[in-house]
Amino acid sequence: MTEFTVWAPEADRVRLRITGDADREMTRAPGGWWRAEAPDAGPGTDYAFLLDDDESALPDPRSPWQPAGVHGPSRVYDHAAFAWRDQGWTGRHLPGSVLYELHVGTFTPEGTFDAVIDRLDHLVDLGVDMIELLPVNAFNGEHNWGYDGVCWFAPHHAYGGPDGLKRLVDAAHRRGLGVILDVVYNHFGPSGAYAPRFGPYLTEGSNTWGRSVNLDGPHSDEVRRYIIDSVLMWLRDYHVDGLRLDAVHALADDRATPLLEELAVEVESLATHLGRPLSLIAESDLNDPRLVTPREAGGMGLHAQWNDDAHHALHTLLTGERQGYYADFGSLDCLEAVLTGAFFHAGTWSSFRNRTHGRPVDRQRVSGHRFVAYLQNHDQIGNRATGDRISATLSPALLRVGATLLMTAPFTPMLFMGEEWGATTPWQFFTSHPEPELATAVATGRRREFAAHGWPEGEVPDPQDPETFTRSRLDWAELDKPEHREMLAFHRRLIALRKARPDLSDPRLDRVDVRHGDRFLVVRRGECLVVANLADRAQRVNLPGVVRQVLLATGTGVTVMRDAVELPAETAAIVAL
Repeated sequence: MTEFTVWAPEADRVRLRITGDADREMTRAPGGWWRAEAPDAGPGTDYAFLLDDDESALPDPRSPWQPAGVHGPSRVYDHAAFAWRDQGWTGRHLPGSVLYELHVGTFTPEGTFDAVIDRLDHLVDLGVDMIELLPVNAFNGEHNWGYDGVCWFAPHHAYGGPDGLKRLVDAAHRRGLGVILDVVYNHFGPSGAYAPRFGPYLTEGSNTWGRSVNLDGPHSDEVRRYIIDSVLMWLRDYHVDGLRLDAVHALADDRATPLLEELAVEVESLATHLGRPLSLIAESDLNDPRLVTPREAGGMGLHAQWNDDAHHALHTLLTGERQGYYADFGSLDCLEAVLTGAFFHAGTWSSFRNRTHGRPVDRQRVSGHRFVAYLQNHDQIGNRATGDRISATLSPALLRVGATLLMTAPFTPMLFMGEEWGATTPWQFFTSHPEPELATAVATGRRREFAAHGWPEGEVPDPQDPETFTRSRLDWAELDKPEHREMLAFHRRLIALRKARPDLSDPRLDRVDVRHGDRFLVVRRGECLVVANLADRAQRVNLPGVVRQVLLATGTGVTVMRDAVELPAETAAIVAL
């Protein structure tokens, strides 16, 4: 016996269509819900709904599986049928962890969950603790970044569907790796979004990607429940260890209790029940520490947030780029502010926004581990016109300096797939919308966006061109080349040192001390010093203490005196006092 339910508060009639069977009238239930029972419709049964007298068969807004794509029927799926083998998994705490962001479709040539499993041992050897998957819920077409998803309960069919995702999580856990899933609740994708046909999931307002989700208007209780149930499903039924919530600043929510706080409460309750830590990580453009301030201290209680200021401070200092939102960044003073206070814009003037922006972090009450920092991520690479990685701009020497500053900062560090070996493959913006008008609109919009920033339209890759997707796949054969093997070995040593020395992973912002001079800086991390020479010439740097040991150097030729160090150009060293 299977009971089918769907929320359609404004419909006068709802029918259930089971493939190969006659349509069934559904019964209205309280709260705008409709119900029907089907004795023989077990797991594997395909079904859809019909609203009022419309003969269009629509997939379930809560569909667990869309094997024929987002426009096809939904399929009944039994979460209890999967044979998990991760019973010994007790979870992974975010503090102290190193994250690794990857896109399932381009991480391997095959582009599937199962193919990712074959590369997990590489990540274990690297020393990362948790993998973060770009969105995997169902979207229209075969390949996409994932932010055009429309089915918030169903893993993408081309990646391997529900069982494929479970196999990946199960395999990761058995290797000691946690799994974080990127999820998008601020908009529906432009094709295959049938949920709004069933009820008021959207408002008349809009954000960058389309109409806003209804979080505070009439009928918003069920819309919020829709999101909360999706969140709990990924964590409970797919055993994932955390979620990265995309662009929470685009959630229009005027409720006294914001959705984000409600999520934090529900996830804390689930973590208590499951007996393992669960993490909620926000992407936010607000620079508002209240997101990650514990609820007991008056915050929303999320566990962490991405910190673009940390990226911008490092990127501009290393590359010299100052265009667009990089304009205020690039100085050693800026990096000092970030390393000691998380945000650079903390109630300060933002020339890009032409206003003050952000709010200071209470360095004694908010731990640095609550800020995820990175030299590269999918946005900071893919939203460049040609999707070029930082390795296309920087020398291997400066790449190592940047990695050293990232891995010794008081934040939760994250690598983007291939960064550990200095991958040369770009990661470009790609889509595969089958609708010609939508495909043209996306490609035209992308070119116009970058033309406004001075890029010739002919240099911007067409997102719909299959070659744009193909170029973005990692080239694992690069690991056969000495320069890439050396970069990988360096990242392994750096991550291992971070884990071996508590001072280097200490998240207390008020314990970080930074001093700097002419293109050099010294960061004190307890009894360890991180010394970086960013100049194109050798420099002698005086140190606040006597050096006992050089723990790591990014290059050769580092000379240590009693209380000073001579660093070649573009070199960093970690020393113990």
